[in-house]
Amino acid sequence: MTDSLDAPGPLRILIVDDHPSFRAGLRALLATDAGVRVVGEASTGAAAISAVASLGPDVVLMDITMPGLDGVEATARIVDAAPHVAVVVLTMHDDDATVLAALRAGARGYLLKGAGRAELLRAVHAAAAGEALLGAVIARRMTGYLGRSGAGAGDLPFPALSGREREILAHVAVGRSNPDIARRLGLAPKTVRNHVSNVFAKLDVADRSAAIALAREAGLDEPPRD
Repeated sequence: MTDSLDAPGPLRILIVDDHPSFRAGLRALLATDAGVRVVGEASTGAAAISAVASLGPDVVLMDITMPGLDGVEATARIVDAAPHVAVVVLTMHDDDATVLAALRAGARGYLLKGAGRAELLRAVHAAAAGEALLGAVIARRMTGYLGRSGAGAGDLPFPALSGREREILAHVAVGRSNPDIARRLGLAPKTVRNHVSNVFAKLDVADRSAAIALAREAGLDEPPRD
């Protein structure tokens, strides 16, 4: 007879999202599965990194757009520091660049907010088992993207940029000002200025017009989704 003490416990889940109401709804949904247990919540990428270190979750459900450190950068840092922790992105962003950036950062799953209970729980359990699972919508987009471009994740433009920096560059490329970008992304103007400065440095350009020219040449000339 197997000793009950040897039976594995429920999967430990950390929820990362800057909207309290969404975190509450997600917690309630996860509570319907006895095989998982929410051990903590975080509202920023930086807080998520700290929570992973202190709580030791098995799976992190990670939003993308948050104040300060974005979900792509947070994913990369978590995977680097704790490769045994599985990150599943749960976001509204379905654009090719963001999906590819998250997967390159080490995410084991990518779902859109609004995914059904079964799909979400399947992704959580798959990620914990070392598998990768994309939501149905994302899988179709990636199939279409690869079919159109014949490209892989390594072809993402400007690989030196973080996901948030690339997102901001896309806004710059369509002529948006720093205050406008800050309003659209829910960031402090100073944060946007810092990101723009980092983008210029990484692209080795002196000004906005040069950055716009490079971005448009690379295909970042369509307005990002708001």
